[in-house]
Amino acid sequence: MTWSDLVTSAPLVVAILVAGAVVVADIVRPGRSGPVLAVSLAGLALVFGLTIVTGATPATAFGGAYTVDALTTFLDGLFVLIVVFTLVFAPDYLAPRGLPLAEFAMVLLFAMTGAMLIAASADLLVLFIGLELMVLPGYLLAGYHKSDGFSTEGAIKYFLLGSFSSAIFLFGLAFVWGLTGTTRVAEVADALSGLVAAGGVSTGLALGLAFMTTGVAFKIAAVPFHYWTPDAYQGSPTPVTGYLSVGPKIGAFALILRLFVEALGPLKADWFAVIVVLAVLTMTLGNLVALTQTNVKRMLAYSSIAHTGYMLVGLAAYAAGRIEGLQGLLYYGAAYSFMNLGAFAIIAALQKRAGVTSNLETFAGLGRRETGLGILMTLFLLSLTGIPPTAGFLAKALVIVAAVQASQDGVGSMGLLAVVLVLNAAVAAFYYLRVVVYMFMREPQSEQPALRHGRLLWGGLVVATILTVVLGVIPGPLLDIVRNAAAAIG
Repeated sequence: MTWSDLVTSAPLVVAILVAGAVVVADIVRPGRSGPVLAVSLAGLALVFGLTIVTGATPATAFGGAYTVDALTTFLDGLFVLIVVFTLVFAPDYLAPRGLPLAEFAMVLLFAMTGAMLIAASADLLVLFIGLELMVLPGYLLAGYHKSDGFSTEGAIKYFLLGSFSSAIFLFGLAFVWGLTGTTRVAEVADALSGLVAAGGVSTGLALGLAFMTTGVAFKIAAVPFHYWTPDAYQGSPTPVTGYLSVGPKIGAFALILRLFVEALGPLKADWFAVIVVLAVLTMTLGNLVALTQTNVKRMLAYSSIAHTGYMLVGLAAYAAGRIEGLQGLLYYGAAYSFMNLGAFAIIAALQKRAGVTSNLETFAGLGRRETGLGILMTLFLLSLTGIPPTAGFLAKALVIVAAVQASQDGVGSMGLLAVVLVLNAAVAAFYYLRVVVYMFMREPQSEQPALRHGRLLWGGLVVATILTVVLGVIPGPLLDIVRNAAAAIG
């Protein structure tokens, strides 16, 4: 390890130190959330600044196993923002239930370091280490409310299926290593190019590709590997559910970009059809099952599955020859993160009073009882639906346009994929707008006084709202960033 290695990996190193500093802050001031939040947010601000500075110049570290490029910078910045929003939204939910903030923040920060390691990986082994460092804290967070049976049940299901998927994924990596003789991403791509030119995909390589696709599909909750998602989301503490719906998902898509787009790029003609099928199944089943849900957290879990399908359309468009597909996927990841975290933050705010469920009846009369929360929830739901001028509309438009462009290039299945996406977005409008109907057109079953929410929660909601609107109205700056990020690997 050299000094230049430490400089290049400074955001990751500092993120690890911040997690340690949170533990120290809790030891010095035990049971006090203020110092923990101050240390966490100040440290995350430093990590974000270092991410921008180090990302200005592409570089590699640790013998080429760690790389910093435009994609790394974009993803690291997004991971930091996701954790910031989660930490800001969490105290109002955790405090009434006696759940400590310090352990929550520390585990969340370590999960972020795993996602950052994935984003910077240029080696298959480092990629796998980053994946495990990201998902293992997720199991802890899902079961964070130890006295809640639903939380424990969701965590066990998440852990068991997550462990199986990691093992399957590792089998796939072993096949690739055995056939190429290297774990470096660039060298794997070169070796696969040679193998494809020499005679196509061998049985062993096809088996390895199948294992890796299955493992990754579990991580992004693609159908039919989605069964853990509804129970894990419904049982987890609501701030954790918000994080799980975006953090590990974006991290898993970062893994897809480094593995499938970079390392397995020469095989994209072989995995293209699988991605198309996964996209159709995922968005369709996710939306159809969401229609039947009466619990909003569970509904948003199936909604999250559907959004995975939408993002896979962008990946399919790239495999069909359109770099715009990657741009749409990256933009979608950012837009979805802010609007979905905002929606879960409002659910958490309603559950500040212990014993309140996330059933539809909880939202009845919210527009009259707590008008501000009702209006913001409506905005987030409209963005998730894809109504202009929100970020959700533009995100869907970008992946649809990329699919249509690929269809015009002669890939007929992409035109069908675009049509399926549009139809699914129309179906999703029903269950999203049903929540709006309950908030403004239904009377509550029992009158309860409005709750007082902390300034941190309101501040986070305001910022999430601004981002949801601004990214839809003034998308230029973010579009420039995702173009550079996509170009770094496309």
